[in-house]
Amino acid sequence: MLKFHFLFFFFAFKIAFCLPAPYVKRISCGAQNDVRTAPTNTLWHKDFGYTGGVRTKANRPSYITPPLSTLRYFPLSEGPDNCYNIDKVPHGHYSVRIYFGLVKEPSFDNEPLFDVSVEGTLVYSLPSGWSNHDDERAFVETLVFLENGTTLLCFHSTGHGDPTILAIEIQEVDEKAYYSGPGYGRGTIFRTSKRLSCGDQKPKFDVDYDGDRWGGDRFWSSIMTFGQNSDKPISTKSTIKLASVAPNFYPQALYQTALVSTDNDPDLTHTIDVDPNKNYSVWLHLAEIDPSVTDVGQRVIDISINGNIVFRDIDIVRIAGGVNSALVLNTTIPVSGRILTITLHPTTGTHAIINAIEIFEVIPVESKTLPEEVKALQSLKLALGLPLRFGWNGDPCFPQHPWSGVDCQFDNSSNKWVIDGLDLDNQGLRGFLPDDVSQLRHLQSINLSGNNIHGLIPSALGTITSLEKLNLNGNLLSGKIPAALGGRLLHRASFNFTDNAGLCGIPGLPTCGPHLTIGAKIGIGLGACVAVVVIATCITCWWKRRQNILRAKRMAVRDAPYAKKRTHLNHIQMTRNHHNGHHHEHTRTAVENGPPLLV
Repeated sequence: MLKFHFLFFFFAFKIAFCLPAPYVKRISCGAQNDVRTAPTNTLWHKDFGYTGGVRTKANRPSYITPPLSTLRYFPLSEGPDNCYNIDKVPHGHYSVRIYFGLVKEPSFDNEPLFDVSVEGTLVYSLPSGWSNHDDERAFVETLVFLENGTTLLCFHSTGHGDPTILAIEIQEVDEKAYYSGPGYGRGTIFRTSKRLSCGDQKPKFDVDYDGDRWGGDRFWSSIMTFGQNSDKPISTKSTIKLASVAPNFYPQALYQTALVSTDNDPDLTHTIDVDPNKNYSVWLHLAEIDPSVTDVGQRVIDISINGNIVFRDIDIVRIAGGVNSALVLNTTIPVSGRILTITLHPTTGTHAIINAIEIFEVIPVESKTLPEEVKALQSLKLALGLPLRFGWNGDPCFPQHPWSGVDCQFDNSSNKWVIDGLDLDNQGLRGFLPDDVSQLRHLQSINLSGNNIHGLIPSALGTITSLEKLNLNGNLLSGKIPAALGGRLLHRASFNFTDNAGLCGIPGLPTCGPHLTIGAKIGIGLGACVAVVVIATCITCWWKRRQNILRAKRMAVRDAPYAKKRTHLNHIQMTRNHHNGHHHEHTRTAVENGPPLLV
């Protein structure tokens, strides 16, 4: 028996402590250092290396937003689209929440309106008045599957102030959380529209208090009555069984309060404002915590949404397996108007009961641009020195906010967007054309005329077989037109290379001389530099040697009289000694000794 208890404890310990913790990333936007916030000492990472924009001090628009003192805003001068690109996010199911803030400056537009996209899909447009409400308008929350190792969160200007972001949370949640049927989540994003905790006296934000680590921290608005009814709030301290939902995904406190209808009106009816012409996923949380109901069959209800019954004969005790047991019902419905009405009608018993409601907008995931074409555009952006005002961040073909100067077309074969046109004429571009432009293999037209683009035309440009129009006139390009491009002129393509003084090689342009590669030109340049250095060195050495010779001659001329006198005296002395010492031995002729010296 002791061994059994030991093994049970061992495996329980292993499950509790050895399983990998869910991924969590919290960023305090604009912060230059990591920050911890009360009361849970939650860690918010500093904002470094994710994006551009401007750091500044922040005002919190709502008590829901984290108590952080900085934010990051994106002026229109840096482009209409700006993004946080967060790397190393493991594959999984995530709650992604973005908090909005207000710039702490009196002269600043204190309520900017802008669009938010997650992974290239528009998920939220900030409504007017968002900063004056303590509810879901102070942030946007989405449930999304992330599969590429990154998270791309973008903010799009709409002409009503600069986007201001206070904080970002990315938290992994249970794979089965909000499971709505086969294929759920792969192709849709859930955006939280409303969460209601029925019977609570005040809203609650479940930030690390008692939310399960796989559930995330969720904000619940409180509701004490449905519509104009005098409904009865009830509560319990009993532990609620959660067998019918993802294990421990919802906090216990959610099911420990409820609303019960009264004798005056046995129905529970609630209306929720929504955006029209969208699909909504509705989640109803039910637990039989009313002490007056103790067994199966004592309370049975029908549930209708916008007048249509969606759940019949719901006996919570029977379906959940007993009292104090949770039941979660889900359905997805289209809504054409601006109101979503939920009604619970008792068919057995006299009262209806509800614990909580969640409403999610179901957003179809937008198709993305081919990754290799996005990469090619980013390379072109750097090579051409594209001005900041263009932005060119996020997905080029994002339907609501496509990149300026980029034309897109949907490719049915790949189910992706492709780039079929570039229109960047007269934009003051001063860079060069990179070889990566050939990766834009669906291009039909390019207009880069009237800029200051220099260098050669990449030969790879000729491999774009779909290209029908190419305007490069009015630049500073040089070198020979690639043969592949010249050949395209025979196939009714329209190319304009005029007003580039250095281009040659096709009719209408100068004839090319011997064509040298860039490497050859560099070699010739280096050789010429070496030759100049050698010649300069030789001239310097010759000049120094010449100066030394001239200096020596001047010294010789200056010392010549003194040297001549000394030589004459020495000669006289030597002659005398020779005459006295050797007269008896030798007699020299006048021819040998010369004329006699005069002393």
